[in-house]
Amino acid sequence: MSEFIVSIEGTEAGSQLALWLALLAAVLHAAFGALQKGKHDPWMSRGAIDISYGLMAAPFALFVVPWPEPHMWPIFAGAFIIHLGYKLLQAQAYTKGAFTVVYPVVRGTGPLFAVIGAYLIFGEVFSVTQWLGLAVLLAGIFGLAVYNLIYLVSERDTLPIALMLAVATGLFVALYTTYDAYGIRATANPFTFLAWFFMIDGIAMPIIAALRYRNMTHKPALGPLAVRGVIGGLVAFFSFGSIMVATRLDNVGEAAVLRETSTVFAAIIGWVFLKETVGPRRIALMALIALGAVIVEFGG
Repeated sequence: MSEFIVSIEGTEAGSQLALWLALLAAVLHAAFGALQKGKHDPWMSRGAIDISYGLMAAPFALFVVPWPEPHMWPIFAGAFIIHLGYKLLQAQAYTKGAFTVVYPVVRGTGPLFAVIGAYLIFGEVFSVTQWLGLAVLLAGIFGLAVYNLIYLVSERDTLPIALMLAVATGLFVALYTTYDAYGIRATANPFTFLAWFFMIDGIAMPIIAALRYRNMTHKPALGPLAVRGVIGGLVAFFSFGSIMVATRLDNVGEAAVLRETSTVFAAIIGWVFLKETVGPRRIALMALIALGAVIVEFGG
């Protein structure tokens, strides 16, 4: 599989595969966000997810894929720090605010700064049409957040801090998107980066969650939490793996923008599973997000 991916880098076939991988990542990322925001405490959910994918990745990292080249170890250290900062901010944001407000703000700030980062690091340049598409997509995302803010939010006393945390989390999304794209391009085998990343990344949050669990008055049942962790771990593999392979095959900025159609899928998940309201205005805003993504893709 790694040989196939390397062989189609920079080709039309690679661009087409990157498109579908970015859209797959969008669907799965929305599901991942809902898993963390669901009925369990976000910190506990994240700890269960991380330990699950860390343990699942370990055999592949240690015994299947080639070992990382020496220059990869500092890259893994940087990725660990960036992702830890992202997860701490995200858990705090989900603790303070509603999923349908926090998630669009996080995903709305991410692509704009990811496009800027892709220009600074990889020299990628968006066309005028693509910038228009990005503006349309961001208008839909932030419009969705504002609508949810006005009509749906119950946690209004904690809303200002939740929004600030969401913006900060979005900045970290852009940071890890561009940094991880650099990391997966720095090694000969992309699955080496993915396997070792997941194993290393699964270390910190389970420790934090365990400390939080020990101090909780009403401790959640570990069985359902473990099931959520395993499901979330599998979703994370395919979600993060898909977007990382997409950034190796094609432009980082385009992949980052296409992934943010996850906001549409998040709204659907919030409606179906979290019983959050969806009406004609939100459907129109979600259509705007999808239209923006289409403009970005075909304007390149």
